[in-house]
Amino acid sequence: MESIILMGIKHCGKSAQGKLLSQKLSLPFYDIDDLISEYNKMSPREIYTSKGEEGFKEAEADACKKLADLLAEKKQDAVIATGGGICNNKKALDILHPLGKFIFLCTPEKTAADRIMREAKKGKDGKPENLPAYIAKKNPCSIEEARTIFHDFYVERISIYESIADEKVIMKDAPKNVNTDQIIAVI
Repeated sequence: MESIILMGIKHCGKSAQGKLLSQKLSLPFYDIDDLISEYNKMSPREIYTSKGEEGFKEAEADACKKLADLLAEKKQDAVIATGGGICNNKKALDILHPLGKFIFLCTPEKTAADRIMREAKKGKDGKPENLPAYIAKKNPCSIEEARTIFHDFYVERISIYESIADEKVIMKDAPKNVNTDQIIAVI
């Protein structure tokens, strides 16, 4: 066995599937975003906002390095859920890749967009708030505009994930265990 490293767009199911895979495969589960928060006492979004993209990438790579060291020390494989943006962090990818296989969880665009927009709130000025940084920085005036921004982002990211992944799993609109079984079938 080798570690299973889940990647994909925000809200594709990396954490949920990671926990289920961990149980089915009797491997420990680690969520890189949780490790970033634990090590930095700030959420990934707070780090990105206060330290910028480069500061966040450094925190992400540091969390990956600490996890890789822990797994080497324990001589253990794991199920690892990455953050959605890890595909643009070469240093973090280079740390994780020797640990195992990158599995790209490909969620349909509408499903991912609906999950992201469900978390958005309407601000006092009528503009959507609580959006991921890559959407918020474009200052959308409406949910429809946020969806358009997401579309362009989604198309770009899918291409990047596909170029990195060892395996790709098309996530179904089905109970979680159906998708878990699909992932197990490809590993």
